[in-house]
Amino acid sequence: MSNFNRFFGYIFGAIFLLFFSVNGYAQDSSLIQLSYSTQRLNDKEVLFSVKGKIPSDVKLFALKSSPDEIMFSSIQFDSSVSNKLIGGIKSDKNVQSSVDTALQSTVRFYKDSIEWNQKINASPSDSFLLKGTLNLMFQQKDEYIPQEVHFQEFILPSNTSSLDEVKDEGSVSTKSMWWIFFAGFAGGLLALITPCVFSMIPVTVSFFIKRSKTKAEGIKNAISYSASIMLIFTLLGFLITVIFGPTALNSLATNWVANFIFFLVFLIFGISFLGAFEISLPSSWSNKIDSKAGTGSYLGIFFMALTLVIVSFSCTGPIIGNLIVIAARGNYYGPLLGMFGFSIALALPFAFFAFFPGRMNMLGKAGGWLNAVKVTLGFLELALALKFLSNADLAKGWRILDREIFLALWIVIFILLGFYLLGKLKFHHDDELPKNDFGVSFINIPRLFFALISFSFAMYLIPGMWGAPLKGAGAFLPPMGTQDFTAAPVQNNSSSTHSISENIFPKPVKYYDRMRIFEPEVVVKYGMTTYFDYEEALAIARKLKKPLMLDFTGINCVNCRAMEAQVWSDPEVMKMLKEDFVIASLYVDVKTGVDLQPNEQYFSKALNQQITNLGDKNADLQISVFNANTQPYYFFLDANEKKIMPEGYGYDSNIDKFKNMLKEVISKYNSTQ
Repeated sequence: MSNFNRFFGYIFGAIFLLFFSVNGYAQDSSLIQLSYSTQRLNDKEVLFSVKGKIPSDVKLFALKSSPDEIMFSSIQFDSSVSNKLIGGIKSDKNVQSSVDTALQSTVRFYKDSIEWNQKINASPSDSFLLKGTLNLMFQQKDEYIPQEVHFQEFILPSNTSSLDEVKDEGSVSTKSMWWIFFAGFAGGLLALITPCVFSMIPVTVSFFIKRSKTKAEGIKNAISYSASIMLIFTLLGFLITVIFGPTALNSLATNWVANFIFFLVFLIFGISFLGAFEISLPSSWSNKIDSKAGTGSYLGIFFMALTLVIVSFSCTGPIIGNLIVIAARGNYYGPLLGMFGFSIALALPFAFFAFFPGRMNMLGKAGGWLNAVKVTLGFLELALALKFLSNADLAKGWRILDREIFLALWIVIFILLGFYLLGKLKFHHDDELPKNDFGVSFINIPRLFFALISFSFAMYLIPGMWGAPLKGAGAFLPPMGTQDFTAAPVQNNSSSTHSISENIFPKPVKYYDRMRIFEPEVVVKYGMTTYFDYEEALAIARKLKKPLMLDFTGINCVNCRAMEAQVWSDPEVMKMLKEDFVIASLYVDVKTGVDLQPNEQYFSKALNQQITNLGDKNADLQISVFNANTQPYYFFLDANEKKIMPEGYGYDSNIDKFKNMLKEVISKYNSTQ
């Protein structure tokens, strides 16, 4: 048992280390730290600036000024903007020169820092992407080091400020501090019903059953546990964001290693609740904690709170994403207050469950119903563990847990749970069922109803094995694109006699072979056409003269699947989406198999990393341009890439509200044509 506890402790240690290093691999390893910015000078010109800090032992060769120069750096702009350049590149005066003995020539170079400026021809209404390449040549001691850096910067209309200042009117950043606090509080309440948080409740109950022997001790532990949750969630989440950037939490939620570790943790929890073993802290940890004067008890509670915070980030990260964006932009009070409200809502119910074990100790003596609750939760833990494994499977493209395999496992789990609740399946630590006056074993009415629910849910899932769209559970299932066989026909709910998607919308090309397996059930069922690349979708929208709908989503986004299953599937909504919009499904969490071409890669200021894959590119677009970092989030653009609606649209299952919003977008777009 001690070996297992040690192994269990190592797992939590791995989670803790992963939490602090999830974005570390993405930091820029360049010899120079570069930043880019744009500034409107007047109604005709925008100034594009490149600034950089050079290490003390490195020289950066200057831009070429004469044909005789041997070593030099250069900037090349994309051909699409070459006609917008005004004059040449202006550099600052920090240029030095000396004779290079190895080259036997005079060279010009920078030390400490650089600043290069280029004027761009752009009217107040212009909106385009400025792309290019920096070809840099460094000297470090006796070594000459070339480096190629790709960049891109959005030139926005004058009614929208530069990237550093652009604000979406519907984003958290423009709201009052009270609004941010209550939004965080509401997010905490929402997080309580997510699988990651809700499934931690039995762990807390089991933990405090052993610790709270008296009412006074229960109150003390409850206060300590709640205060620990608030302290950790408020400060740790805030500091992680400031250090690692706005996508740190989302990266953790979508990181395949993190999800695989969460799978192992929940698998261990599930097996433990089924009675295979008892989970406790490693004895070495307990000894170290107890050796600290008067703090052993609190540190144990603090560790449990830390476990809750780390494991629950997989579900809570997307909920607090908008608050995280503010932290990355330098407004420290907004996210601190929002995270504080979030942690209060999350801690209050756990305070109740910390009080509850004392009562459960008394009630547990009356019979074995408490063990039945733990076993039931054990089955649910196994089902949730499969969800985390599915997240890792989707992120890496292993295809070991496709939709029908996932469904088969869930069906078996809930059928076995139903048999257990009926008393047909027993574990070694189960008590005998109570007997009536005639000496016959019986089950009580609550167990019967829970068994009915379990069997009914299993029966509901069975048609999904043949491709039936399971609207009620679709948010938790792997996408329909992973299903090997489906008997469900593609529907066309258009009023016309032919499929509009097939005859008007061209088939997506970029990333389609990799991304099509992630298409949601509703997209496959109704034969919708969605694109996975922003530029490709924009070109189609311009060609067909239709508004562009940006759907910022994720392969592991539960709320995205719920929105698609509950709202998109409405016949009137589906008709408008298929006929009146070009949809770009921009997945922010796909990393594998979608690498950008070398000439498409660039450095992101918002993420503070080199953008090398489609997921990071979409995440950078959402944060840099639209100042949001939650999924799902929808924005609507016209052919000039201007927002048709001033505000974006987040998760909201109100069908009429979404339908009216789509009608307003169509009306506004048509009025400008």
